[in-house]
Amino acid sequence: MYLLSRLVNKAAMNSRLQTLLESNPQVWRAKDAGRYMMSGIPTGYPQLDATLPGGGWPTNAIMEMVIPQWGIGELQLLLPLMRTITQQKRWILWISPPYVPYAPALEHAGIDMDYVIVIQPDNSCKDALWGIEKALQSQACALVLAWPNGLPNGVIRRLQLAAETGHSLGVLFRQRNDEHSPAALRLRLRPAVKGVHVEVLKARGSYRYRSVHVNLRLH
Repeated sequence: MYLLSRLVNKAAMNSRLQTLLESNPQVWRAKDAGRYMMSGIPTGYPQLDATLPGGGWPTNAIMEMVIPQWGIGELQLLLPLMRTITQQKRWILWISPPYVPYAPALEHAGIDMDYVIVIQPDNSCKDALWGIEKALQSQACALVLAWPNGLPNGVIRRLQLAAETGHSLGVLFRQRNDEHSPAALRLRLRPAVKGVHVEVLKARGSYRYRSVHVNLRLH
């Protein structure tokens, strides 16, 4: 009787736990990866869309691009997205870029510079983090591009919550790969002939770590 009672209680506990897991969309389980995968934002590069979970950039999330050196094509990857966002009359915020954005080139790519704000790198790290978080929380700001010197994982989790609140995408450009980063998507970029080599280091909702060559000359 005692053993039967324990089995019944254990079964009831497992049932309650299962119900809790299934009712909370914030809980991700490996065996249900496809179920929790959200539709992505088209990147403008079909071969890249085919590689990324959800078929594009993540939504309401923080993404990291790990780059050996600035200027290998990381911004070109984002040009179609930036063009779409400014056409929708939504804001893009650049925080501490390593170089001053060249406005004529961005305008030539179809980006409306009236919806682009640049915060120069002479701001303190604390001010930059505050700016990233507040911009992500804003319903008006759809995309935040940031070049932080270093971010603890706890801060990235906070930024992730801000992105979910504001339905925005934050892109952190980094030169060092942090395997324990909680970012929803982490990519490593390397220069390649006529484009850039993109390797998926981590993707929420997918075990498939793939890589692809993206021809940037097409855009």
